[in-house]
Amino acid sequence: MSTQPSTRPDPAAEDGRSSLLRLYLGRGVLALVWALAFAGAHEHIDALAVTLLVVYPLIDAVSSLVDHRALPDGSERRVTAFNGALSTLAAIGIGIAGAGGVAPVLHVFGAWAVVSGAAQVAVALRRRSPELGKQWPMLIAGGLSFVVGVFYNVQAAGDNPSLSVLSVYATGGGVFFVAQAVLLGWKTRQLRVKTA
Repeated sequence: MSTQPSTRPDPAAEDGRSSLLRLYLGRGVLALVWALAFAGAHEHIDALAVTLLVVYPLIDAVSSLVDHRALPDGSERRVTAFNGALSTLAAIGIGIAGAGGVAPVLHVFGAWAVVSGAAQVAVALRRRSPELGKQWPMLIAGGLSFVVGVFYNVQAAGDNPSLSVLSVYATGGGVFFVAQAVLLGWKTRQLRVKTA
């Protein structure tokens, strides 16, 4: 009887990588599209701007829900559920803050960016297996979200707060999500070649 380990790919692991790849790619593309739309709509806090502002955390909430449904019970699933609930509350909070102008919106968006960034880092740390590409783009994106969220709250307390920074935030997030998807695709291809 052979004692060599099987070199056949694990279908469950491969399905998990494919699911994450689609999720990250979709999330990244939506963030980039949002950034482009918001870049032309942030000059005034009108109905369009507020709608876009509410939509952004809802994209994150829906992504968290999709991710949550694919995960087994455990700490990673709980953090993902927390992030989904947080993003839903952020969308509601931003919608309410929109009536108060730029500074309240930046305060709420910044607070959400801080906590959701920390949650993203926590999830990425739990996914740092070589098969999932070590999650470096997600770790960097989560860490930057935390730092930038603090900056937004400082800016909101200043004399000239501006929402233009949010397009930059969404663009950066989108690029990191797409980068993570590309990394997962490359890792999946590499593992298939290794086990062929």
